[in-house]
Amino acid sequence: MQIYRLLEIVYILLSQKIVTAKELSEKFGVSQRTIYRDIEVLNMAGIPVYSEKGKGGGTRLLPEFVLNKSILSEQEQNEILSALKAFSGIKSNETNQVLKKLAAFFNKDTADWLQIDFSSWGVAGNDFFDIFKAAILEKRIVEFDYYSSAYYEKSFRSVEPVQLWFKSKAWYMRGYCLKLGELRLFKLTRIRNLIITDTYFHDRSLPAVPTPSESKEQLKNNVSLKLKIEPEMIYRVFDEFDENMVEKQEDGSLIVSVTWPEDNWVYGFILSFGEFIEVLEPRHVRENIKKKLIKMQKKYL
Repeated sequence: MQIYRLLEIVYILLSQKIVTAKELSEKFGVSQRTIYRDIEVLNMAGIPVYSEKGKGGGTRLLPEFVLNKSILSEQEQNEILSALKAFSGIKSNETNQVLKKLAAFFNKDTADWLQIDFSSWGVAGNDFFDIFKAAILEKRIVEFDYYSSAYYEKSFRSVEPVQLWFKSKAWYMRGYCLKLGELRLFKLTRIRNLIITDTYFHDRSLPAVPTPSESKEQLKNNVSLKLKIEPEMIYRVFDEFDENMVEKQEDGSLIVSVTWPEDNWVYGFILSFGEFIEVLEPRHVRENIKKKLIKMQKKYL
């Protein structure tokens, strides 16, 4: 990723004083032309990097240049390290490298006060973060097979990725779907055979935050549920629902009122409470649960 490569180049020049474009290109696995472009970017950012050709030449910083860490207060340095520590939860090797270098530059230990792991217990999830991050920052189209929530149908998608989005305990990729000609949200767990292409795209005029129309599969067919949950499952209620959705009854049970998209996930969630839940409203959801239970019962007769 260019941002990490630029930081690394500055770090190398601070420690080694001079290095050739060839050495940098071999270290980062990019062309010398890319290195020269990086040097131009650093110069535009106000960092005086220059190159000398010929014997003994190379890339260096102006002698009077000092990366002044004193421009950041103690609290600001800690906030930067804390933010990087949290961001490293997506298992980005580049982030961990930057974290170590900044910690060394600030002469600080990286306090291990926070651990973030988005994978499921005992299940190795699809690690798409690095691919999507590269595609978003470098503005490159991604291609993948996508399984919709409706009957688990597979379709091939070509998408201009905009951002990764974490919502309601799940990761999504927000992007412009070239097949549908509109912004959509794609759930990461439904993506297969992801590749980043060599095709670049230009920025579109897009809304800053996702809109309901982007997430048709997740937000269509909302249903207002009224659930009665027995005391044995109180611990789950407070894990899954906000306090204002819950009303405690005299017999110790809880009435939960929530509005969710009506899909297979909702029915699976309700059934996961086993005999400790009853759908009070709406009637058609109650009837659908009854039909599912009858089908399940037949499998065990």
